[in-house]
Amino acid sequence: MAHQLLKGKKGIIFGALDERSIAWKTAIRAVEEGAEIVLTNAPIALRMGKINELAKLCNDAPVIPADATSVADLESLLQKSMEHFGGKMDFILHSIGMSPNVRKAIPYTDTNYDNFLKTLDISALSLHKVLQSSMKLDALNEWSSVVALTYIAAQRTFPGYNDMAEAKALMESIARSFGYHYGFAKKVRVNTISQSPTITTAGSGVSGFDAFFTYADKMSPLGNATAEQCADYCLTMFSDYTKMVTMQNLFHDGGFSNTGVSQSIIEEMEKAAQANG
Repeated sequence: MAHQLLKGKKGIIFGALDERSIAWKTAIRAVEEGAEIVLTNAPIALRMGKINELAKLCNDAPVIPADATSVADLESLLQKSMEHFGGKMDFILHSIGMSPNVRKAIPYTDTNYDNFLKTLDISALSLHKVLQSSMKLDALNEWSSVVALTYIAAQRTFPGYNDMAEAKALMESIARSFGYHYGFAKKVRVNTISQSPTITTAGSGVSGFDAFFTYADKMSPLGNATAEQCADYCLTMFSDYTKMVTMQNLFHDGGFSNTGVSQSIIEEMEKAAQANG
């Protein structure tokens, strides 16, 4: 049920690829809650995805291509968005991540460093570029909210997550560092949301995804948070109810991040031990 939580607010949603993506669900929910949005993704992603279908579901929201690693593209996106809205914006969702090493199944210990640099540029430095461009163009109103999606592999080792772990750790650091400067300069808040493993096109490409999706679900007291639930959490971060929250990495994972072991996992281990005994 909609509550008009974002009535009158305007923002940009990066990274919606298809109906499984968190950005897709966030876009739909933002519009349901009264927001006006612009949708954007890299040109190649626009060709591969279904973003034009999403635009129709979001009151014919404009779709503006932009490579998030290109400052020129980002500045053009921000300028066109402000022209469309007739003024500054109130929120941005950064839902961007890609690793050539993961896509090519290159083991972490055999990392291709050219690929690694691309991972960092796409998945982490893109946030800095979005924030820097927004500040330069004064594109965000005071008390605006920028949210970037991350994962607990930034703090803990998940072997299949490969070099995306370093990218997420860097991105979280950028959110803290830029959040400090943007907060003092314009009262803009910058946060990351660390989501449960989620069945999306990007997430499912990680080696061993199905196994650690199930593991996380059994470890978490509340189970894994869904993409729809993450979208709702993003909306609360865009709203005026979280105006004093900034520079935080917010775990949205059903309690996984604070659980050492669950009874369900213990019982499974005991059964396996008995079976092997």
